Formats: sequence, structure tokens, C-alpha cells
Amino acid sequence: MSTVSRTTTYPITRLFLERWSPRAFDASSIPKNDLFTMFEAARWAPSAFNAQPWRFLYAMRDDPHWAHFLSFLIPFNASWARNASALVYVLSETLILTGGEVTPSHSHSFDAGAAWALLALQAKSLGYDSHGMSGVDFARARVELGIPERLRIEAAVAIGRRADRSSLPETLRAREGPSDRKPIGELVFHGRLAE
Repeated sequence: MSTVSRTTTYPITRLFLERWSPRAFDASSIPKNDLFTMFEAARWAPSAFNAQPWRFLYAMRDDPHWAHFLSFLIPFNASWARNASALVYVLSETLILTGGEVTPSHSHSFDAGAAWALLALQAKSLGYDSHGMSGVDFARARVELGIPERLRIEAAVAIGRRADRSSLPETLRAREGPSDRKPIGELVFHGRLAE
């Protein structure tokens, strides 16, 4: 499925349709400035109380942390993510300071998700693709990356330049393409949730 065949019910900016989550990456390096431009976009995400609870841990394919970061992914994800240019772990701060008191944050994951979405759109606008994944050994990553309990590991993200689907194992080639979405009527309700 090409992004040309993706259709919307209401008109939206084309960038939203062009963004999808490929698995075929070309194993090229990424300039640090490009990656930090993505982090800069994520930095401007909205958050409850402007707490900005997102944190990003990253490794680039040419640095000494690459193999370690890759090792936390489940084997299926590692099999294709090894060809990405960068791996990013998205974390969120689960505690918030409000009124001088530290309390659990209700929206830390929601806010981190907003930051990740902006990162993904900025990546696309720079000619990169990104693929978020929850297939991660979270417990091992927490220990080996020294992540304190107050931070939740939300997901890992592979970032890179897209390669042709032929670079993937044959079992993944048919799945390599943008997916469609549920109709808006299944997602949006007026006044009361209808099931």
C-alpha cells in the first residue's frame, strides 16, 4: 500500500499520511544535528502543568552504545531495527510537582506520547522514518541503563532512512507498507461513548 492510496474523511496536512512505521532501514549513519532537530521538536510538545515529563535516551549506530541499546529489543524487533540509524528509548517522569507537593502524575504517558508524535513528524519532514515499539525487555533495560523507578520506559523508537522492502526477510516484506486506519465513526463520539 502506498501513501497515495491512504484517504481521509476530512482534509488534513499530507505529512500525517506520509508518516508510517517501516521496518526496512538502510543502515546509514545519521548526523547528530538531524537527531537533535527531532528532539527539539519533541521538546515543544504540550504537557500537563508544563511539566515536560518526557526523557529520551539514545544511541547512534556508529557509537559504543548501539549494540547495548539493540540488545534490549525482543529478537523480532532487533532483527530489523539493527539497520536503523538511531535507537531512542522514550521515558516519562511519573511524579509531578504541583503546589509545592510531589504527587503521581496522571498524564505522564499521554504527555510523552505527544512528544514522541512530534519527534516522528519532525523525522518525516527531514526525510527520515521512525518506528515505535513496545517489544522491549523493559526490566533489563531499566537495570542496565540505570533508569530510576520514578521514570517509566514507554517505548523504543528506531529512526533512519527507509530502504526497499527487499532488504527485509521474506516473511516481513508483505507487511512493509503504510496501514490504513479505522473509520472516524469508530473513534469519535458525541456526548456519550457508544459501543
